Amino acid sequence: MTSDPSRKLQSGPLVVASHNAGKVREISTLLTPFKIETRAAADLGLGEPIEDGTSFIANAEIKARAAAQASNMVALADDSGLEVEALDGAPGIYSARMAGPDKDFDLAMQRIHDQMVATNSNNDNARFVCALSLCWPDGHCETVEGEVRGRIVWPKRGNAGFGYDPIFVADGETLTFGEMNPEAKHAISHRADAFAKIMARCLKDT
Repeated sequence: MTSDPSRKLQSGPLVVASHNAGKVREISTLLTPFKIETRAAADLGLGEPIEDGTSFIANAEIKARAAAQASNMVALADDSGLEVEALDGAPGIYSARMAGPDKDFDLAMQRIHDQMVATNSNNDNARFVCALSLCWPDGHCETVEGEVRGRIVWPKRGNAGFGYDPIFVADGETLTFGEMNPEAKHAISHRADAFAKIMARCLKDT
């Protein structure tokens, strides 16, 4: 991912390199205690690069590096998705693409349910994965990966969150991410796990 010593984030605006309003909102909330000014890529008119990496880490770095170079500011990018054991880890890095050009996650969740039924498996284990990459305009990147394990439920439950949240229950919980309030989800999510790692690496001295 990156070599030591890690680079520390200095004061100044930070570009959240995502056009997903839900992700921008969650990342900005996680950064609030550090009083870091965030700017969304869409608000800056930045384009979306082609995500042709073969892993969450590779795609996060593609997005962060492109935003940093285009804006001449430090950029933080997320690449995340759902991996379902019964589907051999699918949809994985194709999680967003499964929702199609209209980003119809109701359709994507139905597809996952249908595919799981077709496997005739009782295995409902799954995990959310999040790679976070912090990149500077000179091309230097610091990248980490977080996860939260749980299971898939059907029918979907809850209107909070976004993406696949309504069909995922984290280990030790009874509510789906779609039923949890944001604070409860932020405390245990894959994004929170990755954020804690990037915070320890780049946002404060350890």
